[in-house]
Amino acid sequence: MTAATSISRILGFARDMLVARFLGAGGLSDSFFVAFRVPNLLRELFAEGSMSSGVIPVLSQYNATKGQSAAAMLVRSAFTFIAVLSGLVCLVGIFFAPQIVNIIAPGFSANPAKFTQTVLLTRIMVPFLFFVSISAIVMGALNSRKIFFVPAMASTWFNIGIISTIAALYFVLADHSMVVAIGVTVGGFFQFASQVPTFYKNEFSLRPSFNFSHPGLKQIGLLVLPAAIGTSVSQLNIFISTILASYLPTGSITYLYYAMRLIQFPVGVFGVAMGMAVLPSLSEHAARGDFDSLTKDFTFSLKLLFSITIPSMIGLISLSQPIVNVLFQHGHFDYQAMRGTTTALLYYCTGIWAMVGVRVVASTFYSMQDTKTPVRAAVFTLIINISMSVILMEHLSFAGLALANALSASANFLALFYFLNKKLKHIAIRGIVWSFMKTLLSSVLMGVAGWYLVNLRQWDSSGHFLVKSLYLTLIITVCTVVYFAAAYVLKSEEVNYIVKTFKRKIIRRTQ
Repeated sequence: MTAATSISRILGFARDMLVARFLGAGGLSDSFFVAFRVPNLLRELFAEGSMSSGVIPVLSQYNATKGQSAAAMLVRSAFTFIAVLSGLVCLVGIFFAPQIVNIIAPGFSANPAKFTQTVLLTRIMVPFLFFVSISAIVMGALNSRKIFFVPAMASTWFNIGIISTIAALYFVLADHSMVVAIGVTVGGFFQFASQVPTFYKNEFSLRPSFNFSHPGLKQIGLLVLPAAIGTSVSQLNIFISTILASYLPTGSITYLYYAMRLIQFPVGVFGVAMGMAVLPSLSEHAARGDFDSLTKDFTFSLKLLFSITIPSMIGLISLSQPIVNVLFQHGHFDYQAMRGTTTALLYYCTGIWAMVGVRVVASTFYSMQDTKTPVRAAVFTLIINISMSVILMEHLSFAGLALANALSASANFLALFYFLNKKLKHIAIRGIVWSFMKTLLSSVLMGVAGWYLVNLRQWDSSGHFLVKSLYLTLIITVCTVVYFAAAYVLKSEEVNYIVKTFKRKIIRRTQ
C-alpha cells in the first residue's frame, strides 16, 4: 500500500505543479480550491474514509463466519445502495451549489464574479463524489480479501485523469480552472474503473441488488455513520479553516491548500496506508476475541508508523522552503505565494505525528466495531479547532489556522489513545514512548544536517528546476542515511525491522 500510495502522491505533486503553474495563487485558484473542497469533504465524510471503516470489519466478519459467497452478496447490496444514495446527493449538490458555496466560503459573497465562478466549478466537480463513493465500496471489498496494491493504486488513476484532461483541453478552453474541474470528475471515473477488473477476478459482482434490508448492510450503516465523523475530523478541520480563510487576504486559501497537500504526503503514504493495511488483521483478531494479538499488532504498528513519519515531519520542517520552491514556484506561482505556502507548511508540520497516529488508533476502534469513541474524540477536537482557529487567526492570519489544525490533531490523537488504553488495558505505553523518543532524536540530528546543507544555496527565485531538483534529491538522500545511521546507533527496533524486511525481499528476488 505504501508503494502504491507513494506513486499516487508523486503523480499528485505533478498534478499540483501543473495547477499551480496555470492558476497561480490568486482569486481564480481560491475559487477552484473552495469548489473542490465541497466534493472532497463529502468524499471524506461518506466515501473513502468512513466507508472503509464500516465495510472492512463487516466483510471480514462475513468472510470468517459465513464464507466468501455471503460476503459477495452483501457487497452487491451495499454497492447498489451507495450508488443510489450518492447519485441523489450529487443531484442535490448541483442544484443547491450557490447555497453550499455561501456556507463554505461566505466571504466570497462580497465578490459576485468570484462567487459565480466558484458555483460553476462546484457543479462541474460534484459528480466526482458519485465515482469515488462506488470506488470506496470496491476498495473495501478488495481490502477485506487482503488485496491492497490495486485499490491503493486507484488514486494514481485519479491523478492521471486530471493530468490527461489538462493536456487534452488546456488549449481548447480559455478558462483553465474549468479544465482542471473537468479533470477532477474524469479522474474520479478512472479511480473507479481501474479496480473493476480485479474486483471481478475475486468473484465479486456489480450486478444491482436492491435488498436494502440485508442485515449486513444495516450493520455497515451503523458503523459508517459514526465513522463519518470520527474518520474525517481532519477534513472537517480543513473545512472550518476554508470558511475562516475566505475572510483573509486573497491567496490565503491557496497557501493552506498547497501546504496541506505536502502534509498529506507522509499522512497518506504512511498513515492512511498503515491504517487501511492493519484494519483487516485487527478485525480478524477482534472477531475471534483474540485481544492480546490485537493489542500486540496495534502497538507494533504505531511504533513502526512513528519511526517512518517523524523523520518525514522533521524533514519537511528543515527543507520546507526548497521543497515549495522546486515543486510550485513556476509560472503564475510567484515568490509571495512560495513564502505564504512555506509559512503555512511549517505550522501544519507540527501535527503530522498526530495525524498519522490517529489513523491507526481509529482503525483499532473500528476493528472492534466501536465507532462511538472516535465520535466523542472528534467532537472534542472540533471544539478545540474552532476555538484555536478564531483566536490564532487574529494574530497569525492563515498561519494561525494551520497551527490550530495541528493542535487539534494532537488533541484528537491523545484523546483516542487515552480511551483505547482504558479499553484494552495492556498497551505497552512505556515502549511506545521510548521508541518515539529514539525516533525523534534521530530525526532531529537528520534535520540539522538537512538544514545546514540546504542553506548552502539560495531558494528564493524560480527557474533552474532540474539543478534544484537534483540538489534537493541529494540532500534528502544524505538526510535519510543520517537518520538510519542515528537510529542504528540508538538501537531502534523498528528501523532494524525495516532494514531486515528490505533485506529479505532483496534476497528473495535474487534467488
